[in-house]
Formats: sequence, C-alpha cells, structure tokens
Amino acid sequence: MATAPYGVRLLVGAAVTAIEETRKLPQTILMSPMTIASQIAQLVMKVQQDVAVLVIKGDETLDTMFPAKEEQPEWATFDEDQPAASSSDGEVVLLPVRDGERLTEGRFALFSEEAPNTTATTASTPEPSTDTPEIVAEIDYQNLTLAQLRARLSSLRIPDLEALLGYEESTKARAPFQTLLANRITRASAK
Repeated sequence: MATAPYGVRLLVGAAVTAIEETRKLPQTILMSPMTIASQIAQLVMKVQQDVAVLVIKGDETLDTMFPAKEEQPEWATFDEDQPAASSSDGEVVLLPVRDGERLTEGRFALFSEEAPNTTATTASTPEPSTDTPEIVAEIDYQNLTLAQLRARLSSLRIPDLEALLGYEESTKARAPFQTLLANRITRASAK
C-alpha cells in the first residue's frame, strides 16, 4: 500500500478526531460541572496547604526570636498538681481540691462521700436543732452519694421523700440532692 501524502494523513486524522469528540460531547457536557467543581476544590486545598506552611514557618521564626515563657497560669490545674489519696483497695485516687479542701458539692457530689466525723458526740448524728426523720437513719442517708440515693429512690414513698428533702434543706442543703429529691417527689405525685 502506498503511503498518502503528509497533508492528507493530517486532514483524515483531524476529521476522525473531530467525529470522536463530537460523539463524546454529551458525556463531556454532563461531566464538566463535576470536573470544574473537583478542580476548584483541589485548588482551594492547595491554597490552604500553602497558607498553613507559611504560618508554620512564621511560628518557627517567632519562636526563635521570642522564646515562650514556661509559666503556668494560676487558673490552670493538672492531675499531677492535685494531692492523691488512697482508696479502700489501696489504689491511688486523685481528689478534687479547691483552697486545700476536698470538694464534695456541685458536680463532684455524684461520686464523693463526706468523711465521717470522728468525734463521739456528733458521729453520724445531725445537728441537735433539727429533728431527724426515721428514714434518714433507716437508709443511712448521711453516708449516701448522689448515685446511691438515686438507686434507692424508687423504693421510697412520697412522705419519706418529703422528709428527706426537708432534712437535706435543714442540714447540708446540697443542690444536687435537693433537685433529685424534688424531681422524684414531682414524678411520684403525678402518678
């Protein structure tokens, strides 16, 4: 077979390419929005990476010019700064502390117990000015944590709940305990 002249081969190749591209045109039109969106997303990510690299270089330069101080703000507390105590099984437990005193109110009341009083006259007895309801001694209320009290609430009657709420308000007045008892009284009364 004889070879066609260069110009003819060029024109035939251009015509075939034009026909192929015309056939692909519907698919190309459908895909172009996704292609454009993909290219824009790629460009945005590249710009973000370049900006991050510049910021890191700026941080490194500023750190060499102005070294950071190794001071701890007075409001910051870390686990290693808090005193440790031993639990009954010998495990070391970190206790929440403020101004040298262990916290037993607020969010820590859920898991903390007050230390029992060591004096013989006031050991596990309330203040002499308050009348202690029988239910307090019956369930050992003074030594219950909030979680332990919550577990026992379903077995208590409304008068017992009201007695516990009155006792709590007249003695320790711990907000989480008062809220728990008041909510239980409301739910039990509604039944």
